[in-house]
Amino acid sequence: MFNEKAILAKWNAEMYDLNEREIDDVEFALSVIGGPPKKILEIACGSGRFLVPMAKAGHMVTGLDFDEYMLNKIQAKSAKMNNINWRKADVIRDEWGSGFDVVMLAGNFLFNLISDMDYEEAQQLLFRKAAHALVPGGNVYIDCAYTMYPEVWFNKPGEIAIWEGTDSSGNTGRMSLVNSTFDKERQIIQFTRSFKLTLNDGHIITEDIPSVKHFATLEQIHTWLSANGFIVQEEYGDYNRNPISENTNRAIIWARKI
Repeated sequence: MFNEKAILAKWNAEMYDLNEREIDDVEFALSVIGGPPKKILEIACGSGRFLVPMAKAGHMVTGLDFDEYMLNKIQAKSAKMNNINWRKADVIRDEWGSGFDVVMLAGNFLFNLISDMDYEEAQQLLFRKAAHALVPGGNVYIDCAYTMYPEVWFNKPGEIAIWEGTDSSGNTGRMSLVNSTFDKERQIIQFTRSFKLTLNDGHIITEDIPSVKHFATLEQIHTWLSANGFIVQEEYGDYNRNPISENTNRAIIWARKI
């Protein structure tokens, strides 16, 4: 009745832009990528949180994402820049292109991909497509939340608010994760992503999205990289360049295509 999916998508894109303001991960990625300017492909570029700074650093960047409300925010951030482009794409089903020096799989995308494909198969497909998109000697950059104790991270009964607020249309809402569980044997995370919006005319719309995700271990990531012709050059557990350990909470990998 209210074109709920469009209203929720627009609200979600605006909340992302308002809440996801950290720059440590972006600055770290730029330090690893280094120079000279490279041809970079970012998968799931969203509203340009990585894409625009990389372009400002002089790289030739291309972003892919299926969320048009996210993509619509890039234009204002990249005005008068001629080394940045983006397009709407399903990164699982659609082609990425080729000839890139760097492919970015950052921003926790390994845990946030959306597809009707089996989740683990979709994760593996990302590595195959990254290898195809890169020139020989090119690099894939991976940055995702990581823990040696996923059962502690993901067994979370109850509701966890992710963000809430009011968008430019006056719609006020809340997005939360509800009743997260982790199956250690299958490495499967299950939860419900819950949206509730009160529209500017007082009407309320809700959507509950059951979510199933696969937690990829470091061993699996290494196996997928090796199977697709990559060798790991750098690997860190945080943005201070500490190794991955019980005390770190990320897996940051810079791997070269042989």
